[in-house]
Amino acid sequence: MEILGTTLRICVEDLESSVTFYEQLAGATALRFERGGVSVAAVGCFLLMSGPEQELEVLRKVTATIAVRDVDEAHAVLTASGAKVVAGPVPTPAGRNLIALHPDGSVFEYADRQVPAQP
Repeated sequence: MEILGTTLRICVEDLESSVTFYEQLAGATALRFERGGVSVAAVGCFLLMSGPEQELEVLRKVTATIAVRDVDEAHAVLTASGAKVVAGPVPTPAGRNLIALHPDGSVFEYADRQVPAQP
């Protein structure tokens, strides 16, 4: 499994002011989407999330997002190495992802950027 990079997950109170700061910091424009009642803005290597506290409480448990070429390959490597896949793989606005619990108790999201083919 080739790891292409990581994204830092940050829960914020005020998404708009945070987006402005991170766009200036990263020199990139935010890609925005909604997921499960949470507003998300991806800016460079930062994933900003804002929404209901009950939703953010769950999201805070995921340490980081790890970009991989293929989530199915990541699934196979993770399970063979002793990790437990607790969610996914599922489609997202930017590709597919899964959530894995590592043997040490750490929780990571693994995401690919494979956009489904258009019919």
